[in-house]
This record gives sequence, C-alpha cells and structure tokens, in this order.
Amino acid sequence: MAQLRLRIAGSDDHARAIINLLQSLEGIEHVEETDDLMPHMDDADSSSAGLHDVRSAKTHQVEVEVPNPSTARKVREAVEALAFDLDALVEIEDDEEA
Repeated sequence: MAQLRLRIAGSDDHARAIINLLQSLEGIEHVEETDDLMPHMDDADSSSAGLHDVRSAKTHQVEVEVPNPSTARKVREAVEALAFDLDALVEIEDDEEA
C-alpha cells in the first residue's frame, strides 16, 4: 500500500474541496488531514507582525492511502486538475512501501 502526502496552500475551502474529491475517488483507502488544526495566536506587537510570510496562504497537510501505483496516479491527476481550477498550490509526495 502506498501513501501520498499532500501539502495544500490555499484557503480552508480549497482544502475541503480537495479532501472531498479524494474521498469520492474509487479505491482510496484512507484520507486524513494531519497538520496542526489549532489556530496559532500571533502577538500583534511582534516584530514579525504583518510580514509577508506571516500573511501567506494557510497550508494544510493531508495523507492519502492508496492500494497501488495506478490509483496513486489517478489521485495525482485528479488533485492537480482541481487545484488548477481552484487556483490553489498542491505539493504531492510519494511514500511507497518497499
């Protein structure tokens, strides 16, 4: 069984749309958002307040278990197409068992 890790840079709605797509695909074993789900409280008086990297798009990390390379390829193609339509950035990393 292979595992794909997705890093999604976009809004919560973008991440939710991609997760919903993943859950609707045939052959997907498991989909789970694994990033830190707690909001971080930044100090307004901080020297980094308002800097570009602090204001960047929120990132979401999602793990997807797929049974074979063919399904992994199908997942990759579907996610890339949806991310393009949503104008979101998705990085996909393979973690296949040897």
